[in-house]
Amino acid sequence: MLLEVTHLASHYGRIQALDDISLRVDEGELVALVGANGAGKTTLLRCLSGVQPLSGGRLFFDGVDITRMAPEKRVALGIAQVPEGRQVFGPLSVEDNLRLGAYLRRDRQIGDDLDRMYALFPVLFKKRELPAGTLSGGQQQMLAIARALMSRPRLLLLDEPSMGLAPLLVAEIFEVIAGLRGNGVTLFLVEQNAHAALALADRGYVLETGSVVMSDHGAALLADDRVKAAYLGL
Repeated sequence: MLLEVTHLASHYGRIQALDDISLRVDEGELVALVGANGAGKTTLLRCLSGVQPLSGGRLFFDGVDITRMAPEKRVALGIAQVPEGRQVFGPLSVEDNLRLGAYLRRDRQIGDDLDRMYALFPVLFKKRELPAGTLSGGQQQMLAIARALMSRPRLLLLDEPSMGLAPLLVAEIFEVIAGLRGNGVTLFLVEQNAHAALALADRGYVLETGSVVMSDHGAALLADDRVKAAYLGL
């Protein structure tokens, strides 16, 4: 087990956003979290990366209690997040954005990893000297994923990677995610596109109004009548 979440709760002031969340992500898995807008998916990821405080429960990463650990220490431990809305640094070049992903590293392999990102996303190599803000939405999403990978994470948190993208670009982004999974990257995927997410997932969780209401293998959730009716439009 790489990530373990036990009885997690979180509040925004007096409003409870998450209640009694327990889940796990095993090393090498792709685990999907699906649910409607406002269910608490992004809040949960923010709790995992350390930018949203917990009001209850505990978090463990590879057996280490990270419940009160600062966000930068979680990155150093091996957790990286691709935020909702991409949030690239628009005025900076594509390459500078990538280098920022490695800001905690002091090793000599950063150049090698840059080459690896350019091999994974050839369009970023072509545009490496351009301001990141000039990229299309899909290209910015690729940059956000590559930037997170530059920290060499053991766990990659993906928050709504298909949001706002045209269908062809959505398919391309999910191909990238499938490729990362095939290369052994552990992924926790938050996604409104339940069908695409669960089709890839080893396991999945369904979140409703801040609580996990269902969990199973991805294929089993995809075939579940309740999931079909609530999230797949079937």
